[in-house]
Amino acid sequence: MITSTAELQELANKKREENEKNPREISSERSTPFYTKQRRIVLENEGLIDPDDIEDYIAHGGYMSLFKALDEMTPKEVIEEVKISALRGRGGGGYPTGLKWESVSKVQSLQKYIICNGDEGDPGAFMDRAVMEGDPHRVLEGMAIAGYACGANKGYIYVRAEYPIAVEKLNRAIKQATRLGILGENIAHSGFNFTVEIRLGAGAFVCGEATALIASIEGNRGHPRQKPPHLSDHGLWGQPTVLNNVETLANIAPIIKNGGAWFRAIGTENSSGTKVFALTGHIKNTGLVEVPMGTTLRELIFDIGGGVEEGRKFKAIQSGGPSGGCIPEHLLDLQVDYESLKSAGSIMGSGGLIVIDESSNMVEIARFFMDFCRSESCGKCTPCRVGTTELTLLLDKFIKKEATKSDFELLKEMCNMVKSTSLCGLGQTAPNPVLSTIKYFEDEYLAGIKND
Repeated sequence: MITSTAELQELANKKREENEKNPREISSERSTPFYTKQRRIVLENEGLIDPDDIEDYIAHGGYMSLFKALDEMTPKEVIEEVKISALRGRGGGGYPTGLKWESVSKVQSLQKYIICNGDEGDPGAFMDRAVMEGDPHRVLEGMAIAGYACGANKGYIYVRAEYPIAVEKLNRAIKQATRLGILGENIAHSGFNFTVEIRLGAGAFVCGEATALIASIEGNRGHPRQKPPHLSDHGLWGQPTVLNNVETLANIAPIIKNGGAWFRAIGTENSSGTKVFALTGHIKNTGLVEVPMGTTLRELIFDIGGGVEEGRKFKAIQSGGPSGGCIPEHLLDLQVDYESLKSAGSIMGSGGLIVIDESSNMVEIARFFMDFCRSESCGKCTPCRVGTTELTLLLDKFIKKEATKSDFELLKEMCNMVKSTSLCGLGQTAPNPVLSTIKYFEDEYLAGIKND
């Protein structure tokens, strides 16, 4: 059992000496531009620690931030540091994390909850999966700090069942941390109690939405509900709840360690810190990329990703997954931050980046994502349930070159209707791929209109 910072430090020193005698082999690939042009905070331990060994995590500074918060800071001071950092939710919404924590901390309740959203459903996205599998204790530490700051003593990690390795790593990490007294009752003799459990999801994309996720944890069908009431007042089992995604929580320990101002100095004025992206598609170097907010798409695609395959020309990049938009070549110097992507008709989302070359038809791309949203709609609200189906059928007409001019007007009108009247974020953002491709690649839609 570890009951003090001194004991934690002693264990860290002992493990570091052990590691020095048996150094871990580091891949030579880390000297390539793919790695050297990144700035890793969330992924700083990736490939450097053994995710199955809590002592290895501690040797790399693990749980020091939690003990620092318990020993030296009040819950209010922890929240203030997170507010200073200007960390925004990395799950897609971009809401300020410190304000979310502050709202829950102010509510008087005997029971509060911290939920970690590991339900990563975007096609081609694997950011959260990599963190849960490669650095599970970082997630637990972030959750425990959040619990201390907000007055919560219980945490849940919601992970899709398709991530069995992540579930295995997290369960092992929870057992190890509990055995050492880092999770459980009276942590570090501070009077703070915090336990964590895992809940498995069935892979419903809609459960990435906060209220649908909570309904699933409660054993109900994953249907979203209207807000207000917000989670800060009425969350899991009707109690005040903080819900953050994996990447958001993985930023917490470095912020407490180095200070909010340190994190705030990275990135842009309105989007601080770094962002992890899953770079995939028609590109030479695929994989996880962590860069400061404000990095341009050109740097991501060509400097880090190595550009598209020889003989092919870059055409567009899809950001934000099925809910995002397609950004064309002439906007390659766009900075990657929340506001800039929104202004271009896309979103940050959880961090999926799919590179598209000239061999792709943008109407077919839009149809692929719309069909995904159609199949993942929970069906609770008519605009999303019926609208996504009708939009898919309309897009089919353009692909078959059977559309009319009135179909083109109907397509735009229906996109705006679904966007403005759907109940939750799934329906509200489902038309983004269509609207953005109409905006930048209208000629490909017009080519699908039959001659009268």
